[in-house]
Amino acid sequence: MPVKQLLEVSQAAKVLKLLGDSKRLTMIKLLDKHDLCVCEFVDIFEATQPAISQHLRKLKDAGLVKEARKGQWIVYSINKDSEYYALTQSMLSHVPSQDQLLIDLEASGQRISCD
Repeated sequence: MPVKQLLEVSQAAKVLKLLGDSKRLTMIKLLDKHDLCVCEFVDIFEATQPAISQHLRKLKDAGLVKEARKGQWIVYSINKDSEYYALTQSMLSHVPSQDQLLIDLEASGQRISCD
C-alpha cells in the first residue's frame, strides 16, 4: 500500500484559503459528484459568467478542478489526480450536500445538457 505523502503547511493553507470562499466551496462540493458547465454555475449563483469563470480559473490553477471540451461547451470536474485531492475529500465530508441546487436548477428548466 503506498504511503500517503503529507502536504506542507503552506500548501494546505493555500487550498484552505481558496476553499474559504463559499462559492468555490459549493462549486467543489457539486463537482465532487457532477460535471458542470460554467453556465450552470451562472444560473445556480445568479452571477455573471466572468465572475464564475474567475472562480473556476482559481480552482483550476490550483489543480483542484480540470476542464474538458464537449463540443462548444467546457465542462468542469474535480481533479482526482490532484495532490490536494485527499485534503479536499476530507474537508468535503464535513460539508452538506449541495445537490438541491441542481434539483432546483432542473426544476426551473435551466439545467442544460452539455452533450
